Amino acid sequence: MSVTRGPISKFMEGHYLHFNAAAMMDAAKGYETHLDEGGKMMITLAGAMSTAELGISLAEMIRQDKVSIISCTGANLEEDIMNLVAHSHYKRVPNYRDLTPQDEWDLLENHYNRVTDTCIPEEEAFRRLQKHIQEIWTNAEKAGERYFPHEYMYKMLLSGVLEQYYEIDPKNSWMLAAAEKNLPIVVPGWEDSTMGNIFASYVMKNELQASTVKSGIEYMGYLADWYIKNSGGKGIGFFQIGGGIAGDFPICVVPMLYQDMEMENIPFWTYFCQISDSTTSYGSYSGAVPNEKITWGKLDINTPKFIVESDATIVAPLIFAWILKM
Repeated sequence: MSVTRGPISKFMEGHYLHFNAAAMMDAAKGYETHLDEGGKMMITLAGAMSTAELGISLAEMIRQDKVSIISCTGANLEEDIMNLVAHSHYKRVPNYRDLTPQDEWDLLENHYNRVTDTCIPEEEAFRRLQKHIQEIWTNAEKAGERYFPHEYMYKMLLSGVLEQYYEIDPKNSWMLAAAEKNLPIVVPGWEDSTMGNIFASYVMKNELQASTVKSGIEYMGYLADWYIKNSGGKGIGFFQIGGGIAGDFPICVVPMLYQDMEMENIPFWTYFCQISDSTTSYGSYSGAVPNEKITWGKLDINTPKFIVESDATIVAPLIFAWILKM
């Protein structure tokens, strides 16, 4: 059956023939084949992909069931929602490479926190969410309930309390798309995010109990249970954007189940792709070639493996465009 593709996909097919461009095409076609054969896919988000507005393409991937589960940093979990409610207040600094320490200090004094060329407005982004999420945390604790960080975010989004602030088309928010699908999300190291810091401050002031938000160990158990239930058939692929904890935490579920839980028939990840501009090097997780993961019991010898050494803000939307036949 012939596939009708849009202009972006046709351009990619005609022009991206060599080097990293070809690696990107191989990875995109491998992702597509994995789904066509009945496989599921995890996407992991490191870096500041939400502030880079990856939601413009990722939200549609979620709506079209091209991703089954996401692992992300706490920053990516919250920054997509911040962009949803405070977009017009963001400040772009195209000459960010030329900023002096005094320039950076001036941004701080004006309540802007910089991510490369984009400054997040503290009052409109952080504080706008804080009063609503704090109420949800408090109500859960009073009811004797405990939830994961992403579940609290889902509650806030689905309650409608943020709709009064929307400043972008909500179809471009990947977190809103995920909440509407109740997509499984794993958020390792949530504590180092802004909302994690805010929650910790309430705990230190004895206004909330630490146990009201479920922990990283509980996230690993949640992921393990999901993996066991979903790894049959074609299995689960692993599409990693960047490195760090967003990727390293979830990929470890396979060796944990095999080695520590002694589940000798647990399948390996059945597709692997990493987009990273980290130089291949010794001792680096982000810079490790995929074959190194074989020695850790994460990937099989025959797992299709791809690495695209480029800027994820360019590559990921293009791969998603290919998957979506745009």
